[in-house]
Amino acid sequence: MVTEQIPYGAALMAGGLLVSLLPRPWSGLAAIGLPLGALLAWAGRGALPEITESYAGYSLVLQRADALAFPFVLVFTLTLIIGGLYAYHLRDRVERGAALLYGGAAIFTVLAGDWLTFYAGWEIMGWSSLYLIWAARDEASARAGQRYLLVHLFSGSLLLAGIWVQLLETGSLLITPLAASQPGSWPILLAFAINAAVPPLHPWLPDAYPRATVTGSVFLSAFTTKTAVYALARVFAGWDMLIWVGIVMAVYGVVYALIANEMRQLLAYHIVSQVGFMVAAIGLGGELATSGAVAHAFAHVLYKGLLFMAAGAVVYAVGTGKLTELGGWAGPLRWVLVCYLVGAVSISGVPPFSGFVSKSLVT
Repeated sequence: MVTEQIPYGAALMAGGLLVSLLPRPWSGLAAIGLPLGALLAWAGRGALPEITESYAGYSLVLQRADALAFPFVLVFTLTLIIGGLYAYHLRDRVERGAALLYGGAAIFTVLAGDWLTFYAGWEIMGWSSLYLIWAARDEASARAGQRYLLVHLFSGSLLLAGIWVQLLETGSLLITPLAASQPGSWPILLAFAINAAVPPLHPWLPDAYPRATVTGSVFLSAFTTKTAVYALARVFAGWDMLIWVGIVMAVYGVVYALIANEMRQLLAYHIVSQVGFMVAAIGLGGELATSGAVAHAFAHVLYKGLLFMAAGAVVYAVGTGKLTELGGWAGPLRWVLVCYLVGAVSISGVPPFSGFVSKSLVT
């Protein structure tokens, strides 16, 4: 069938463009219905087909759905559905469409089996996510978005340089695990490290996420860093240096989270810490450690998204997310408090919540 030759992520990206053009309330319904329909079609089919093409004499794999990619594709799709419900109230159709385009690009990247397709998804992620920051429409978000753009342009340039070196060395664009002896591996690793928010390359994350819209920060928390985690697991699993990088991330992120005075900035720093767990597990290599990293990424997308939704609800209702200016809202926002506590105990590794399972696999 013709539809089987359209990559899953590309279909969602096209849906994002459509959503930005539809009038309300159709755009809101489409933002929920399109990823839900894609998920149901995937479930009915049973598997995503491999899609291959050739370009300029090179073999391209536009879609490769294996065991490593599957959990990321599933949790990214679920995020688009749940996030679409959370953002249903939006009047800004373009923001809603940008979120779907961003998530579709993340899925497109994860399913890519060649570097050219991967790079295209990587770049679309950067540009579409930028709008979620600028959509706040104030001076702070404008400046944060400019810094975010510069960082991700640099990340994309490093990735392209590494791909070029790899192509010259191997004559192939297919994505395979890289060794330290391959010169192209280092700029690619640095590009992944930027998007994974590895210190000292991390400031873009706590700078931009708290300044995005309350709905945009939910999507931002899910896609960019987890796509980088997937990429590290795909290409750099077993690199010993990643163990120490992950440990530094875990400690650094939680220290700065403790001294943050803004709810979403606290959560943003905690992303750095939690991604550190995943990076360290990827550095350990092996089936169990890699499975732990993937499981923790899956769980983290869900509970961190819930935490950002709860924090966004507080900001929306109260007008501020500064912890020193909050107090006495547990009664009026009791259901928000319940949701926040669910996310908090999960991220703390309390049994039987998801964080307990995934952290147990990692540690």
